[in-house]
Amino acid sequence: MTAAVSAVTDLPAVSTPMFLVLGEGVNFRSRLESVDDDGFTVTAPLETAGPGGLEPGRQFDVFWAPPRTRIVLPARLVAVSDEAPFRWRLTPAGPARQSNRREYVRGGGGAAVRLATEDEQIEGALLDISEGGLRCWIDEPSALVPGDRLWVTVSLGPAGDIAANATILTVREAPHGDPGQHIIATLDTAETIARMIRHYVMDWEINERRLRQEISGDGAREAWDAPM
Repeated sequence: MTAAVSAVTDLPAVSTPMFLVLGEGVNFRSRLESVDDDGFTVTAPLETAGPGGLEPGRQFDVFWAPPRTRIVLPARLVAVSDEAPFRWRLTPAGPARQSNRREYVRGGGGAAVRLATEDEQIEGALLDISEGGLRCWIDEPSALVPGDRLWVTVSLGPAGDIAANATILTVREAPHGDPGQHIIATLDTAETIARMIRHYVMDWEINERRLRQEISGDGAREAWDAPM
């Protein structure tokens, strides 16, 4: 059995949430769509509008989170679908492994965000956050570009407010014809701030799981039809 086929065999069940590690300290939520002997297909992250963005040949890690561990699989992008719903075709680039390093799991959304540079303060809304980075929406175009350093303040509700230095990773037009931009930034977080974010994401995941169970019980719709 080849290493690629063995790695594919180790993949979780179709529809399992997966995370694509496309930037240092920042990962993107996805879902396993299909598996065969040569590779597997995942949903394209919402942050990547349309087929553009990554080119085939790009290698990165994907991971999923069974109870009490993280399974990490190096993968290579083989193809990107050219029409919605967008899918990424991946092939294993090495064997799956358990990871002792904590991966950054993102969650949450809706909280108030303030992005402060030397010249301006920009108000936005949180889309999701991890201890390694955040994604937010601003309703007006900005002059922010990748590499910009700034100060970020986020209100996490009962978890409290956090403030940290940040570096802009990506600036994209908001998808689906919405106004404004999506900003993705990495965060420089002290352990106290990282702990607050972890608790916030954990509470969010518990609430999301409870909601999915309620929806599943009603038979109204599949959990992954909900906005991420």
